[in-house]
Amino acid sequence: MTLEGRRVLFISYNGMLDPLGQTQVLPYLKQLSKRGVRFTVLSFERNSAFESEGRDKCNALRQELIADAIDWHFLRYHQTPTLPATIFDVANGFRYARKLVRQNRIELVHARSHIPATIALALKKQFNVKMIFDVRGLLADEYVDANHWRKGSTPYRLTKLIERRALSGAEGIVTLTEKIWSIIREWDGLRGRKDFVHEVIPCCADLQSFKFRQQDRDRRRAELELEDRFVIVYSGSIDGWYLTEQMADFFAAARKRRSNVHALWLTPTRHDRIQSLMLARGIPETHYTIVAAAPREVSSYLSASDAGLAFIKACFSKLASSPTKYAEYLACGLPLIINSGVGDSDTLMDENVGVLVDDFTEQQLASGAEKLYALSLEPDMRRRTREVAERRFDVSTVGVQKYSRLYERVLEGI
Repeated sequence: MTLEGRRVLFISYNGMLDPLGQTQVLPYLKQLSKRGVRFTVLSFERNSAFESEGRDKCNALRQELIADAIDWHFLRYHQTPTLPATIFDVANGFRYARKLVRQNRIELVHARSHIPATIALALKKQFNVKMIFDVRGLLADEYVDANHWRKGSTPYRLTKLIERRALSGAEGIVTLTEKIWSIIREWDGLRGRKDFVHEVIPCCADLQSFKFRQQDRDRRRAELELEDRFVIVYSGSIDGWYLTEQMADFFAAARKRRSNVHALWLTPTRHDRIQSLMLARGIPETHYTIVAAAPREVSSYLSASDAGLAFIKACFSKLASSPTKYAEYLACGLPLIINSGVGDSDTLMDENVGVLVDDFTEQQLASGAEKLYALSLEPDMRRRTREVAERRFDVSTVGVQKYSRLYERVLEGI
């Protein structure tokens, strides 16, 4: 079956101007558009998109997407008060999406996460369109694990109800991990169902952008005066789901074993928080660097590094998580040190591309640092990590291929 001319409404509660929209939505849509899919996109943009500079960015992005045959529409995202704001966005989104379905003769609605799935369910009921529920995470459980909601509260029960209805009503389901799929496929509404298609599609990276480049390594290491340092990098936001204190503990444990260890923090804000953590652990300023790197610069800093670090809170909801930084580290030739209990991290380490820690005792962190150092010295490590990234996390050959297969099967009636 060809996807040429098939008409899809893609709904995202994340904005296309947001970093996530730029890296985890648009690359897929652009490549699927080249395969013939006629996309209409409805996103919810932050307040900044409606200010002067933001409007200019929106106009520029709209023209860029028109060139890719993508018709982009957006509404304002409302954040507070949480439940009323979300209900308003759902109602407003359904009103607007209903018009788009009629105008563009939509055949399939692709809902990226729970709020868009609520809109998609209403569209399915009114127009009998097919539906894909792209489960980016277990939203209600994430709020509970983050101590924002109480299990059994009204928001929790309402979100779980939407989740069950979306899972039981969708012709196509996407999860980020095998680990969570083995659990939710036994839930009410899915158990015993055969009239749907499922794909595991992890968060992928653009491997044309994320790759090891020797010239980048030489340039960045000269800029940062790294010389012969063994550089361990963390890239991304701090705190929240990310265990910043435990990562600082790891840097301290690694430095006790090897005096040439250098910590590179690539994070946009809260540099004072990192400085205080490093000071408390006796790590001098000469042994760590903090950089607020622009997205286009991250790959060059990863090329300058020798290993990638990511410790994330292990809890039930994180079994559904696929951290993009895993893909980016591997694509740039870096062995990983990560913790167990996050998505498919355990099976990823079966590829012999890093170290998995089960707890954050000083002994285990020090042992992990030694194993990581030994792995980084293996002559084929950069090639091996890159091959794993290409096989598991390439936007083009993994993500887009799987989405294409999913669209074809859903549109042809499974």
